[in-house]
Amino acid sequence: MTETTTHDGDPETDATAELTETQEAIVEATYSAVCEYGYADVTMQDIADRTDRSKAALHYHFDCRADLFREFLSYLHAEFVASTRNPPGATPAERLVALLQTILSTDESRDDAESVRFTTAYLEMKAQAPYNEGLREGLQRIDEHLVSEVADLVTAGVEAGEFPPETEPTEVAAFVSTYLHGTWTRSVAAGSEIAAMRDRLVDYVTGLLTPETGIRTDLVEVAQ
Repeated sequence: MTETTTHDGDPETDATAELTETQEAIVEATYSAVCEYGYADVTMQDIADRTDRSKAALHYHFDCRADLFREFLSYLHAEFVASTRNPPGATPAERLVALLQTILSTDESRDDAESVRFTTAYLEMKAQAPYNEGLREGLQRIDEHLVSEVADLVTAGVEAGEFPPETEPTEVAAFVSTYLHGTWTRSVAAGSEIAAMRDRLVDYVTGLLTPETGIRTDLVEVAQ
């Protein structure tokens, strides 16, 4: 029987379920090649060179380049879901801050290389999205997950009395998503600014809290 790998068994990651070991190795090789060459320039041969398989073997497992990259985007989505699941904190607001700090981590002790890899690959795909409907759909899934997670935490925070009743979860989530996308884009050219931009985003969230609410913002170890 062929061994398979699943991504977390989460409903959000169903599209990535049941990759064979060989397919996952190919997708991982795609990840590496995209980060080195960029989406537009990477070839199936570049990907094959990062595996012990031939270019013909890649086409056996994936019908075409577009098919492989659809699976790669699902893989990217699954990685994002896994990395942001269950942020620490005793309250919704604490978990929201921890979520944002995790996403914008710049601490090498917390696998920052993985964060940089994700950002690089994500932006490479995003740059081509205006010309590729399949890429747009895959990237939208990542953004929709992010917006949903933030909105749910804000909603829970409103219900817990941490945020004022008039707080609009969807508006906060939309702002946070836009801010994160901007930070990811800037980080490619100015990684040193990530910490400051992360702290400003945390200040935005804590600024929304009711006056009597106090939360911890040190639950995720981050570099300054």
